Amino acid sequence: MLMTPGVGLFYGGLVRSKTVVSMIGLSFLAFALASIQWVLLGYSLSFGTDISGFIGGFEFAGLQGVGVDPAPLAGNIPHFLYVAFQLTFAAVTLAILTSAVAERVKISSFIVLGLLWTTLIYDPLAHWIWGGGWLAGLGALDFAGGTVVHISSGFSALAIALVIGKRIGYGSYVMEPHNIPMAMIGAGLLWFGWFGFNGGSALAANGLAASAFLVTNTSAAAGALTWLFASWLKGKPSALGMVSGAIAGLVAITPAAGFVDNASAIVIGAVAGILCYSMLLFRVNKGLDESCDAWAVHGMGGLWGAIATGIFANPAVNGYSGLLYGNVDQFVAQIIAAVVAVVYAFVLTYVLAKIVSSLMGLRVTEDEEYVGLDIAQHGEKAYA
Repeated sequence: MLMTPGVGLFYGGLVRSKTVVSMIGLSFLAFALASIQWVLLGYSLSFGTDISGFIGGFEFAGLQGVGVDPAPLAGNIPHFLYVAFQLTFAAVTLAILTSAVAERVKISSFIVLGLLWTTLIYDPLAHWIWGGGWLAGLGALDFAGGTVVHISSGFSALAIALVIGKRIGYGSYVMEPHNIPMAMIGAGLLWFGWFGFNGGSALAANGLAASAFLVTNTSAAAGALTWLFASWLKGKPSALGMVSGAIAGLVAITPAAGFVDNASAIVIGAVAGILCYSMLLFRVNKGLDESCDAWAVHGMGGLWGAIATGIFANPAVNGYSGLLYGNVDQFVAQIIAAVVAVVYAFVLTYVLAKIVSSLMGLRVTEDEEYVGLDIAQHGEKAYA
């Protein structure tokens, strides 16, 4: 759960001081929205009885039939606990998506879009991979959400950014992060929270959880170092770049955490740091205002991690073999799942954003954007 306000602090430090309350608030709003949606409908659609490989049934709607007995898909984990654990994944995914709308979204429109997105994009993807859906039937692996969480949120952020448009003045003058220490604190909370994200996905306090815990840290460290050194080559070693690289490494190891060893984790994290930094530069050069780089870090990092799982999966870790161990089928399954997630998330999110924009308007007015969303939307100041 702490990862979601961690996203808020990370993003909040990256925006201007007149919208930091709004940016952090969006993460808390995402958690609240996802919590209610998950209890009423989301859990059932994600983990209910499979319907044609596409979606879960409605037998758990409103958590009817859910209690303290073990969950159907979670071994000895009490069903209520499994619901709560999976809820936090849905919530942080929606929070990551707020990158695309920083400093220019109407709260009412975000609420509507967020509920639609969680129901129509996150829930089906979660079912396809984790709930016994058709991608699981193909053999696709996603230990803790590289495809379900990071590809979906990253490429959806790209789609929303294209619909909502640039912030006023973007490209005409510098929009620097207003509080880098705040962003670094947020990154630290994310790094720590990721141990529960990945290690907890073993659904037991066992050796697999311990292995996932350690490879998670290894990949994060490798990503931090490669992004740091890459930024150093262009001038000075960036502290913000270093923690961004750590997040890139965390994203990339997420789908692979229960399947790879630490040597592979170093490679996965190192590549993620360089790849995501390069994608950030590409985004900037193209003039795309995807404000906090969910696409560059989560989307592209998740895409690399999903493919890397099919390359580096080590049968000694959890019985699954990747391309390096002669299993071409696993590699193919990972590519199929990743491409499907990219296309589904991007296209459907673009359509949803267009619909919400046409019916309600996604953006605040020009005057409200100039004043800043903290005052215009909340009537509050971060720094009185």
